[in-house]
Parts: sequence; structure tokens; C-alpha cells
Amino acid sequence: MLPRRSSLTGLAVGLFAVYVAHTCWVMYGIVHTRPCLPGPPRGSGGQGSDGCIRPYLARRPKLQLSVYTTTRSNIGTENNIDLVLNVENFDVESKFERTVNVSVPKKTRNNGTLYAYIFLHHAGILPWHDGKQVHIVSPLTTYMVPKPEEINLLTGESVTQQIEAEKKQTYALDEPVSHWRSRLTLNVMVEDFVFDGSSLPADVHRYMKMVQLGKTVHYLPILFIDQLSNRVKDLMIINRSTTELPLTVSYDKISLGKLRFWIHMQDAVYSLQQFGFSEKDADEVKGIFVDTNLYLLALTFFVAAFHLLFDFLAFKNDISFWTKKKSMIGMSTKAVLWRCFSTVVIFLFLLDEQTSLLVLIPAGVGAVIELWKVKKALKMTFEWGGLMPTVKFGDFTESEKKMEEYDNQAMKYLSYLLYPLCIGGAVYSLLNVKYKSWYSWLINSFVNGVYAFGFLFMLPQLFVNYKMKSVAHLPWKVFTYKAFNTFIDDIFAFIITMPTSHRLACFRDDVVLLVYLYQRWLYPVDKSRVNEYGESYEEKPRRKPHKE
Repeated sequence: MLPRRSSLTGLAVGLFAVYVAHTCWVMYGIVHTRPCLPGPPRGSGGQGSDGCIRPYLARRPKLQLSVYTTTRSNIGTENNIDLVLNVENFDVESKFERTVNVSVPKKTRNNGTLYAYIFLHHAGILPWHDGKQVHIVSPLTTYMVPKPEEINLLTGESVTQQIEAEKKQTYALDEPVSHWRSRLTLNVMVEDFVFDGSSLPADVHRYMKMVQLGKTVHYLPILFIDQLSNRVKDLMIINRSTTELPLTVSYDKISLGKLRFWIHMQDAVYSLQQFGFSEKDADEVKGIFVDTNLYLLALTFFVAAFHLLFDFLAFKNDISFWTKKKSMIGMSTKAVLWRCFSTVVIFLFLLDEQTSLLVLIPAGVGAVIELWKVKKALKMTFEWGGLMPTVKFGDFTESEKKMEEYDNQAMKYLSYLLYPLCIGGAVYSLLNVKYKSWYSWLINSFVNGVYAFGFLFMLPQLFVNYKMKSVAHLPWKVFTYKAFNTFIDDIFAFIITMPTSHRLACFRDDVVLLVYLYQRWLYPVDKSRVNEYGESYEEKPRRKPHKE
């Protein structure tokens, strides 16, 4: 019978392989649509004599693009609407970008919503008089909590103090206010693709409008609004004194495969928001799709899947290693405490910076695991005798006390360098950098020390390895999985939005990993050899003695 841990690892790898195969199959189905093959007449069905639905754009009609704004979500006539852009002789093959000024109604300035109606219709005919027009609607406003102003904590000065004072008279900074979407990105599917009426893709079907022309059925131009291009960085807060705001309207043609892919991605972002993701969290996901090359984006999907697998295996083996760990021989207690402190500080920093949940959730899980390691390393036990628990610490053996001497010796010299640098950096940032609050300054000071000098706290463990001339006591399976994730993090550092200091820390981890690999090469591991403390690091469990 296979060991339980091998079965669990095999199950995880098997599920991962199924997930990757299923993702590839789904992606292929999205980008590859089966066309309609003309055949014998199928009778008087809803899709013409041969069951095919043909593109109306193949008839090369003269089209016009019109963009209107209104405060109503439904319009029936041209009353109470404003024409903001009119493109005559609209060419679906030609890309363009235009910026127009839009009048902001009083209702919108009072936290109301303004809608954009985009019509694609025959040239020279008003859209509501054209039976073959297509239109789509999109809100030009959204609600979001304004970002708190950063100030100098000693002087209270702010660069935008006067502007922010005006906002505070109108809105409270902890309440959502109306923001203006300054970009409107339009697409038209231009492929002369013939759909099979019996197997229309559901994602495209909801954007299609069909007309009967003689014995054949045609679908009108598919008009699409690229919501993934609406980024938080393009939002502008709407004040009650605002009467006009700029709107950049851009257009580009789109293929059927990319259109279907974009529809699925927009639906995925919408689902994330329904599950509680904020506008900023959803914006991070949008940035992966919009700001990344499609080939790099495909690579990102597979890299993210491998990152998830290695994270799981690293956490599993780390917990397994520390669960079986009965003593701290060969392990640096100071390094364990430092990793716990740094992980918690980084998590609080990412939380304060409102970083994407893609980065925040793994950091939170890692912090919980590091706190549990500290409990194991210090042999802490909790006894509940009332409302407050009593904490007790276990006794250390002579061998563990000797390890503690090595630990203290390394930390003694390290503190001479580390503490002045951290205190000096905190004082410098207090005098020259603006923060939202004293808590924000404190967390940033801690995390800057963690990021800038964090690798120094790995020196105690390296020093212990040097004294023992061995690395057999280290969890090398965990290091292996984390090694893969370290290089994957280097890729994500250029793709996912994160604080610059956190991005640089990804490359700092590469240096730490190389030092450990050098020690691994310098001190070959023989796990079957019994060390000077009478212990063997052979991972195979001992068999229970046979009962006679």
C-alpha cells in the first residue's frame, strides 16, 4: 500500500492535470467556432433554407456611428438625450480615437448615473427610425470610495489640500461617491463568419440581432463595449461644481475568437465582483488581460496554475515537516521568529495598501502557517482556565541550548548593522514621505526594513548550517517547491500590480535561494547517517515491531 502522503500528492497532481486539460479544451472551444456548411434546404425553419445565418456586413452597407448620453436607462425617442459623437461614413475596418466634452447633468452631479447609448445605423437615417440599427448601452459613471489623501504626519501639509477640502465639504471620504469613466472602447466583429443556426454560441447570441432578407437570415453588425478597458486609474471623481468632463471614445475591429474570449473574461470579472471583490480587486484582474500581450497572457494562465500547485505542495510538505518536528536541533529559532514577524508585517502592509486579493490571500495563509511554526518552535501550550488562556513554554534539551548559543551569536553581530538602518529609514520616511496615518507609517517602516534587510535575518540559519557543517535538518522538499514559485513570482512581478518594494522582494528571494543551494552543494546530505546528537533524518518511517 502506498504511503498516505504519496497518495495525497498524486491526487493533487492528478487533479492539476485534469484542470489544465479541461482549461485547454474550454479555451479551444472559445476561440474556434464551427462554421455553417451550406447544404440541402432544411425546410422553412427560422434560419433560412439551409439553416445558416449570414453576416449583414457582407452586403457592405453605408453605416453611421452615433453616441448619445442620457440619465435614463431606457429611451424611446430623441427627447432628453444629448448627441456627443457622430461619425458619418463609418468604416468598420478603420481604427480611430476621439476625445469629446460631455455635459454633466445636475442629477449626475448629485450622485446620479449617466448612460451612454451607442447606435450603429444606416447613414442618413436617425437611429430610432432605422429598423436595422443595433445599439448597446453602458453607464459612464460608477461608485467607489475615494482614496484617502496622504499627508506629512509632522507638518500636516498636503499637495492637494485645497482640492481635497472642497471634496470633504460635499462627500465623506468613507462613503462611495460617483466617479466618471473617461474611456469608452467600442468594437465591431468584422469577420464574414457564417453561423450554424442550430448551434449558435450562447456567449455571442445575446449580442446578435437577426433580420430576414428574402429566403436567408442575416445577423446585423455585432457591437461590443470593451469593459475590461475601464480601469480605476482612468476614473475621475464628479464634484457638484463639475459641468463638463472629457470622454475618450476609441474604436477598433475585433475577430470572432477574441470577441468570445473577451465576453467570457468580462463575465468572469463580473462574477468576481458578485462574490465580494471590490472595484480595485477587479481592476487588477482587468490589468492582466488588457495590459498583457495575448501570448504572454496564455503563458500567465499556465504559470498561475503551476504556482497554485506548487503553493499547495509547499504548504502541505511544510506542515508535514513541522508536525513531525520534535526538537529544534539544527534549526534557528530566531530565523523562525523573524519569518513569522516579517510575514505578518507584509500581510498587514498589503492589506493597508489595498493590494489585489491575488496577492493578499496567499500572504494571509502564509502568515497563519508561520504563527503555527512559532508555537512549535517555542514549544508553546495553551491552557484555558477562564476567559484568558495561560501560555506555557516547554523545556529545551542541551543540544537545543547549544543551537540557541549559535543563534544568539549570529544575532548579536547582526543587530549592530540592522537596527540603526531600520531606525534611520523610519525617521527619514517620517520627514520626507507622506502617509495616510501613523499606522500606515508604522507598517511601511516595518515592511521597508523587512524588504530591504530581510535577507540578513536568514544569516542565523546559514550560520547554524555552517557550525554544524550540515543542511540535512532543513525541509528540502519545501525549499524545492518554493524555489519553483520564486521564479514564477519573478514573472508575476511584471504582470500583477503590487507595491514596488514587494516586487523587488521577489528578486531578493532569488539571492537567498542561491545561498541555500550553495550550502546544499557544500554540505552533501546523507540522511541515513546518524549525527552527533544520535538522530537520523531519514524520512522513511520505521516499521512497528512484529508481535509474536
